[in-house]
Amino acid sequence: MKQYTLRIDGKDRVYGENVCYAEIAREYQHLFSDDILLVRVEGRFRELSRKVQESGTLQLITAKDAEGNRTYRRTLIFLMLKAAYDLRNRFGISELIIEHTIGSGLFCTADQPMDDTYVKALKMRMRELVISNQPIQKDCIQTDEAIAMFERRNMSDKARLFRYRRSSRINVYELDDYVDYCYGSMLPSTGYLKYFDLETFEGGLILNMPPAEHPREIRPFVPYRKLFAVQQETNQWGRLMGIRTAADLNDCITREDINRLILVQEALQEKKIAEIAEDIYRKGKRIVLIAGPSSSGKTTFSHRLSVQLETMGLHPHPIPVDNYFINREDMKPGPDGQLDFEALEAVDTKQFNEDIRKLLAGEKVELPVFNFITGKREYKGGYEQLQENDILVAEGIHCLNEELTSSLPRESKYKIYISALTVLNIDDHNRIPTTDARLLRRLIRDARTRGRSAKETLEGWASVRRGEERNIFPYQEEADAMFNSVLIYELAVLKPYAEALLFGVNPEDAAYSEARKLLKFLDYFVTIQPEAVPTNSILREFIGGGCFHV
Repeated sequence: MKQYTLRIDGKDRVYGENVCYAEIAREYQHLFSDDILLVRVEGRFRELSRKVQESGTLQLITAKDAEGNRTYRRTLIFLMLKAAYDLRNRFGISELIIEHTIGSGLFCTADQPMDDTYVKALKMRMRELVISNQPIQKDCIQTDEAIAMFERRNMSDKARLFRYRRSSRINVYELDDYVDYCYGSMLPSTGYLKYFDLETFEGGLILNMPPAEHPREIRPFVPYRKLFAVQQETNQWGRLMGIRTAADLNDCITREDINRLILVQEALQEKKIAEIAEDIYRKGKRIVLIAGPSSSGKTTFSHRLSVQLETMGLHPHPIPVDNYFINREDMKPGPDGQLDFEALEAVDTKQFNEDIRKLLAGEKVELPVFNFITGKREYKGGYEQLQENDILVAEGIHCLNEELTSSLPRESKYKIYISALTVLNIDDHNRIPTTDARLLRRLIRDARTRGRSAKETLEGWASVRRGEERNIFPYQEEADAMFNSVLIYELAVLKPYAEALLFGVNPEDAAYSEARKLLKFLDYFVTIQPEAVPTNSILREFIGGGCFHV
């Protein structure tokens, strides 16, 4: 029998080839307050059901770790789908469809509305499966075999998806008599899934899941009505264009219908921007404040909004709040040793308010430009002075926060929340996390405009996400308008740019596992050449070649 040496917590341990990582996890569980859900060996995540097959450094991943939390959520969705499968004859609901996140929950629909009776029965069936602690079996089968199997099970979304896979084998998971494809690592049995809740919402249901920072806590579901309305609007756009999944997009690309799709999608966004501009004009606002998480396309949106405002006789003056960063040498690193550009403290709010007050008063003001290469704020004669019908358009992640513009009158402000809310999914059961789509945008932009490697961007992403949770999301429902900047075709355009950067992350880098995950994700998409993207598209903010100076 082969033996392997694993370094765990600084000490070497020898294990035979028949030992599962779940057994090792049980040995060390007493050292952790949260469940061990996964391991990482030499930079690669391994499921607990897998047997030891290599020597190296082993890290135990708990429910509090980002990848552990994702694994828990993924397996919990699988559990819910199995429970729905068991209830299909009793209630006549054949299948659940995973739509998108909303707050701490996941919004799901079916072929008919779901009432409280159904949701209570579904939750009870899920609890029964957890108590019985049934094993979740993994099987690696030929791609052709997987396509045939999912066609027999009327899962055409998966069968079509796998026709675009270059891999010859596919991992499928089985729980009792239910079989499905799951994108990413899974837990070995249902007994791990103790924490969840279900409730009805807008004709569908919400699967409420624990956050990574509190993996044993289910927080009350907050509906975020404005955000939900925007997500539903984007869903409607997808249905209008016949694009819901990666397979739908790939079919459109390979049928050579992609130019029509791009034009329609861009026209829908332009129509929405025009509606927002009309609302601003009608209400007579003097300053527009645009906020949103990293890589939402705030800068390009502000320029396009400005164009629409001009069609109404207004004269907009874009002011990026990023230009008011304090000099990098004066910034204090965060707890992780990284500079936190997402914190409000990174912005010179005093100078920002002073400049805006003077502009609104009709004074002439020299505005700064922040040089991201040198890390310094520069003044190069960029003077602005507001005239009659002039309007300021400021964008930055803190623009919804009243602390940023505390000295400006509220009645003069119009707040817009912008985010890239992905509603395109891999298939009916595997969603594309919005954060992954934004991360790809940021990778490409950082490399092009800020000279940062993929390794640096990936390693700093956790800090960015913490900043968003602290500085952006709490204020999103205070917006006067919301805009979804996601383009349903964009992942196919971003793919070659991101792949070139991600392949540059080395196995010894801490970001290696995240880079591999994103590379696998991009493999689901057929490439679209960037020449098809209009020069005023929000996507140009990231890939370059746009008509705006961003």
